Amino acid sequence: MTENTVDALGWIRDRGAGELAEKMGIEFVEFTLERAVATMPVEGNRQPANLLHGGAYVVLGESLGSMSANLHAGPDRLAVGIEINASHTRSARSGVVTAVCTPIHLGRTLTTHEIAIDDDQGRRCSTIRITNMIIDKKN
Repeated sequence: MTENTVDALGWIRDRGAGELAEKMGIEFVEFTLERAVATMPVEGNRQPANLLHGGAYVVLGESLGSMSANLHAGPDRLAVGIEINASHTRSARSGVVTAVCTPIHLGRTLTTHEIAIDDDQGRRCSTIRITNMIIDKKN
């Protein structure tokens, strides 16, 4: 896979981000091995207290981290999540949140990514770390 952003975004369009990411309105705006960026609307993803649901942050983070790990894995391998954690430090009430995913480790069998999610004012709302295991695809 090329590291060109346009080609990698095309790879996501061809592969799809998954039903849940689509339902939540997640949009990938930048995608390379070194950095991936996606946005998600707060509206439609809030809990009863009118705050962005903590699970929505995790879905956004896992979507970015897993897709990034799969780009690294290549066409004959598959990255599957084996661990994720999140620390929520602020609550978004409206607008759009933006997630930036960067690799911490890109190995042959394991990847780890950190995802920082900010609100419209650039304030950190959640920090997520995901580890994926890379396996051979079974046809």
